[in-house]
Amino acid sequence: MSERFTHFDEEGKAVMVDVGAKGETRRLAVARGEILMREATLRRILDRDVEKGDVFAVARVAGIMAAKQTAGLIPLCHPLMLSSVSVDFIPHPGAGRVEIEARVKVEGKTGVEMEALTAVSVAALTIYDMCKAVDKEMVIGAVRLLEKHGGKSGSFVRGGAPSGAGAGQE
Repeated sequence: MSERFTHFDEEGKAVMVDVGAKGETRRLAVARGEILMREATLRRILDRDVEKGDVFAVARVAGIMAAKQTAGLIPLCHPLMLSSVSVDFIPHPGAGRVEIEARVKVEGKTGVEMEALTAVSVAALTIYDMCKAVDKEMVIGAVRLLEKHGGKSGSFVRGGAPSGAGAGQE
């Protein structure tokens, strides 16, 4: 693992990393976050009783769209031709919590960690937006990379075994 930041040149100026000489590999990133809410708010989401519509359906589309727009949102990210983006929700009734997981794949020269993290973040923000009329105290948090596969640096799995098939094992 590199000990230096790659987004700065020798003079400390910000640069977009040159990936031109890198080979393309199959890459996968999985990110997860959560949104905490009142139990009554979660119940309304699960019962599809939110005036703005199906919260998870809209948040899923928002997360997918966000992954596709990451290069326009995060300075120095490369625009990528994503091959797959999925956003899933794991509600925890009784705990007033929804976990959000994004899986992003690409065949490319650079990874998709930022795309997965952006998908989770925007999906959470969309849930907040759709439910804020009934619950302004929701809390978005614990957004983190769970795993990444592919590229020169290989695989990273937070805290142990991967949650699914690695990028090269599909």
